[in-house]
Amino acid sequence: MAKMKIEGSFVALITPFNQDGTVDFEGFRTLLKFQEDNGTAAVLIMGSTGEVSMLSQKEREQIIAETAKMKTGKMKFFYGCTGNNTATTIDYLRFARDNGADGAILAAPAYICGPEADLEDYFLEVADATDLPLGIYNNPPRVKTDLHWDNLLRIFKHPNYVVHKESTTRVGQVAQVLRARPDVSVMCCDSPNLGLVVPTMSLGGHGTANMTGNISPAEIAVISKPWKTPEVSESFRDMYLHLLPMLHFSYSAINPVAIKSLMKAVGLPAGELRKPLKALAPEALQKGLRVVRELELDKKYGWSSPELKSV
Repeated sequence: MAKMKIEGSFVALITPFNQDGTVDFEGFRTLLKFQEDNGTAAVLIMGSTGEVSMLSQKEREQIIAETAKMKTGKMKFFYGCTGNNTATTIDYLRFARDNGADGAILAAPAYICGPEADLEDYFLEVADATDLPLGIYNNPPRVKTDLHWDNLLRIFKHPNYVVHKESTTRVGQVAQVLRARPDVSVMCCDSPNLGLVVPTMSLGGHGTANMTGNISPAEIAVISKPWKTPEVSESFRDMYLHLLPMLHFSYSAINPVAIKSLMKAVGLPAGELRKPLKALAPEALQKGLRVVRELELDKKYGWSSPELKSV
């Protein structure tokens, strides 16, 4: 059977909460349609942007079971299934597989700071335990462990791996992975501070695994198209420079603080952040609202919240 191939915008979705702090499943439905309608190829539910580390096991399972029912076939639904050890990760993968997930994204278990050889074995062992399409999220700032391209390329020989997301500042690492042409979609974080988007796409990357698509999905979809023609690279350049103020705002605080605060302010279902995280201070949020107005995202997406009107 041919491997799943994802190209374009892979949005790491926020987790919307109700006023009482419970998961807002109607909010999820609205956000998923917003993504579908604006060119998103796949969503990651319960990544770091989805505040996964602050969700209970029951909530994580409920989110998989309920959101998977919302699939229409227009986007792939991936879920963050990293547990705090190998056995727990396998349990999450099996639950996701049994409840309709299209795939799962895995990071190294946080806090343990395991050596690269142990982490390589971890990614291979969990892949052996499922037939679910998988992706690796190499994100040292979050989990304090890193994978060299040699480790990654060995892991990508496993038939279940279909996506790689790099969140380091090492352009050379992305280049080495792309040079080897593994049978996976190579994507990068959209943070302008990491600076991976331009080199990844120019070297043959397949898209971005991004956070900013929560607020500007159609624009992110443009900069996430593989460069198959000169015209695509030109549209990339124009849109990337246009969207740069929003990219910087998205990463002006630890994710998802800035993006979720802004989503709530423009009227998208988001809710509050889980404590101890708190919403942006009013002055910082005003900067994001000004960017929305400057880029005319409010006109494009039909937002007219009181907060926007006050800018």
